[in-house]
Amino acid sequence: MNKAIFLVWMLLAPFPKIYAQTIPFEGMEFEISNVKASALELDGEQVLKVERDLDKLPFDVKRMEATVDEPTYVKLKNVNFDNGTIEVKVLSRIQDPSPFENARGFIGLAFRINEDDSAFESIYLRPVNGRSNIQKFRNHTVQYFAYPDYKFERLRKEFPEMYETAAPVGLNEWITMRIEVHGEKVELFVNDARYSNFIVPKMLGKTTTGSIGLWVDIGTEGYFKDLKVVAGE
Repeated sequence: MNKAIFLVWMLLAPFPKIYAQTIPFEGMEFEISNVKASALELDGEQVLKVERDLDKLPFDVKRMEATVDEPTYVKLKNVNFDNGTIEVKVLSRIQDPSPFENARGFIGLAFRINEDDSAFESIYLRPVNGRSNIQKFRNHTVQYFAYPDYKFERLRKEFPEMYETAAPVGLNEWITMRIEVHGEKVELFVNDARYSNFIVPKMLGKTTTGSIGLWVDIGTEGYFKDLKVVAGE
């Protein structure tokens, strides 16, 4: 190939993807991180569907702690959130077939996500547990974790019952999640509750500011709408 022609071909040829894939929704732009995402209509409303991408981030049931509670979200672009309020409506279903027989409809929010997705805070729900006839399972409906060092298994071992709680939620129903972040403290309000359902008095993460993510995990078909972010002091 002629050198000049080769140089032109190099300039026009598609390069490996350098920038993250993005998706627009509700007038906002989201980066896609280890998930599959699409905007679609559900029951006459526009929603954002998010599912974990197992090709990009495999799951291993024998290595549970190493392969769950990961950066699996769509991340809001051009946002630097430290304190304030994040509210969103979420609905989850179990994938059919599911890659994990104990899937719980894992869905929630990540926040204070750093630029390279290597650290963030998160609160999520396990809606399957929300109305269980077994109280022990109900108590594992809401989960806090701090990536990468404090995932759910470590928290259960070192701080039993401290970073989880119950909430009356279920699959295939819209749930309003509102978190209020103030310094090291975060509170979760479920379905417009007057008082918080869950409180973490001292978060364990490495970040104090960063982006916001709509988060799902293994076996979950997650839907989101009506995201609102209000910066605080």
